[in-house]
Amino acid sequence: MMPAALPMNPVRLAVDLFCRGMRVDPSCDSLPALRRTRAGLGSGFETRLREGPRPLCVNVPVVERFAADSPWVLAPRVGAGESRHVVVNAESGEVHPLWIPDEPAWYGRPTKSSGRAMAEVGTLQGTYLGVYVGGVCGFWSGRGENACGFCTSGLNVGGPARRPVSVAEVVETARAAKEESGVTFVHLNAGYAGESTLDGIYPFVEALKSEVGVLVGVQATPARDLSRYDRLRELGADHLSFCYEFHDPKVLAEVCPGKNHALGQKAYFDALVHCSGLFGRGACSGEIIAGVEPLAKTLEAIEWIASVGAFPTVCIFRPTLGARMEHAQPPAPEDMVVALREAWNACRRHKVPIGLAPNVRVSLIVQVDDAYELIERPSMADRAWRAALAAGRVATRPVFRKRMKARST
Repeated sequence: MMPAALPMNPVRLAVDLFCRGMRVDPSCDSLPALRRTRAGLGSGFETRLREGPRPLCVNVPVVERFAADSPWVLAPRVGAGESRHVVVNAESGEVHPLWIPDEPAWYGRPTKSSGRAMAEVGTLQGTYLGVYVGGVCGFWSGRGENACGFCTSGLNVGGPARRPVSVAEVVETARAAKEESGVTFVHLNAGYAGESTLDGIYPFVEALKSEVGVLVGVQATPARDLSRYDRLRELGADHLSFCYEFHDPKVLAEVCPGKNHALGQKAYFDALVHCSGLFGRGACSGEIIAGVEPLAKTLEAIEWIASVGAFPTVCIFRPTLGARMEHAQPPAPEDMVVALREAWNACRRHKVPIGLAPNVRVSLIVQVDDAYELIERPSMADRAWRAALAAGRVATRPVFRKRMKARST
């Protein structure tokens, strides 16, 4: 299944960069540090391929093995232009503007509660704040043989020597990110800690909603006791994401042995169906990794996720340094275009609202609402759905303003 040829618009360029990476010309200087504080997907340069009210944020691979062979090269812009940098295709000669945001001042600021630098507590991944809470994932215990093959969180967040972030540290960091960087959404993720995984997340959700006033997302392994999600809803959690990774159970067993043995797919399916009903359509997502299992299975996953009222988060496989699969090849951009188009189509068919929350622009994926730009000839249904989403963003502003008000005020 091959997509029709597309012009290299910013979204198509994002797909290509995710799949092929980027080399950095030695003449580039004063580039920000690469920060790996969560899982392996956030290992590249935080960039923007489009500025404006809804910027296109992309975390571009630059240190992974496959990036060394990329035709795309980051270079300083020569002469006047809208950006300080460009990305150049050494094969075709194409040139596209690229923005590398300066790191915010609060990154280097110590928290008053502990003295830890705020960038060690949470980092921007696009326009939202990502925070890893709790200890190292249980699947990384021992020699990490049960860890997921694509994951490096056991390396990024450290082992026993690393002290988990505290609620006070996260509150301070989130408040700075909100006040100085305009952050509206804080995404909490945690490693596997058995059935008690959510227990360690509850205090962070409560404090962020009460003391800071932001939208809060939670990404955690599923609880078998589904009543645990009632507590998250009471605390005001706004979004839940479930990383079930692969639709093919054989691929899940091979790539994610710990997750497959301890949980299995059914636990993810049950939790996603339950929470989609509990939190409402579009409030939950099913996260899958595209480019490892057959494309047909990825398309099945996309359809199933949308059919239960959640939106599919399509993560393009990145063979990150330090992961068990670091020597694997990334997927073909053409296949990823097919998957992302289907994510858009599935959400349209099942009327799953996407992209409504204000200022949530994610750099680790191509967002489903941006996948519209991968369609060569949008149909009337495509255009109508896009218009409906735009109207929805306006209509839901009062709802989100209310949800972003600190409860303690």
